[in-house]
Amino acid sequence: MRAARFHAHGGPDVLRFEEAPDPTPAAGEVLVRVRACALNHLDLYQRRGLERVTIPLPHISGADVSGEVVDAPGGECAAGTRVLLQPGLSCGRCAACLGGHDNMCARYDVLGYQSDGGYAELVKVPAVNVVPIPDHIAFADAAAFPLTFLTAWHMLATRAKLTAGETVLVLAGASGVGQAAIQLGRLFGARVIATAGSEAKRARVLELGADAVIDHYGADLAAEARRLTGKRGVDVVVEHVGQATWAKSVRALAPGGRLVTCGNTTGWEAAIDLRFLFSRQLSLLGSYMGTKGELLQVAPLFFAGRLRPLVDGVLPLAAAADAHRRLEAGAVSGKLVLTP
Repeated sequence: MRAARFHAHGGPDVLRFEEAPDPTPAAGEVLVRVRACALNHLDLYQRRGLERVTIPLPHISGADVSGEVVDAPGGECAAGTRVLLQPGLSCGRCAACLGGHDNMCARYDVLGYQSDGGYAELVKVPAVNVVPIPDHIAFADAAAFPLTFLTAWHMLATRAKLTAGETVLVLAGASGVGQAAIQLGRLFGARVIATAGSEAKRARVLELGADAVIDHYGADLAAEARRLTGKRGVDVVVEHVGQATWAKSVRALAPGGRLVTCGNTTGWEAAIDLRFLFSRQLSLLGSYMGTKGELLQVAPLFFAGRLRPLVDGVLPLAAAADAHRRLEAGAVSGKLVLTP
């Protein structure tokens, strides 16, 4: 098969479009012909190299995949079935997995992180990670859906427990997680305030359903959030930017507010005044991916047209390096998708 993979860490130029061995599925696994694979920031981190993390080399990234089943040795899925893939991999046998908390599994992994992923013509996954998709769902949209909407669902529904009538502040609203969080916030009946860096991105998040938008770079996020809420602050902040926005995200919270974070694209160091934390009775919540059960909850909303992933562009797999450059430059609204 052909794949875009890297043999050493570095810049986008280390990605090579080349021949690679076909994966061979075992019992309990499914071989999928990749029709589309969406990019994530995790792909960039893997390619650059992560401190204290060994990425198997040569490596094929790609967590967000859609395609068609080629082979299922155990007969779990018929050949030709159109599918998207749950990006979270777990053992399926531990107490966390059996209790429905597979994203807490001690052996939890993300497709394309320690395993080979979807930057290829073929990928193998556990049969339990296959989710059939209706014929009317385009492969590019299906690939753009799983990781970001699963992450946003786990953040808002499970961790922050966002309810109707509350106000949520979504940072980087034109990003993958951001656009998903805006749509879910609206679905839950919340008022949604989002941030975006350019005029085009601010227009995009309003189209997605945000009630108000803040200039991500030109305005004080906390001051604007408080102004838009009559000085009260927001009930929930969806934080995935990290170091650059952390302090303002905390200050934007109303008394009893919850900050839920799933990432740190600008850095991992963050500080907080503990007096502010306890006197205002704030909650700081970590969130990582989501469970297989949660994906099965949110996917029907996508299939029914109530949620729609934002696809910025579709590029051939051979242009993976160019796609990485665009994502690194911040020139993407929603998701970039590669097609073999």
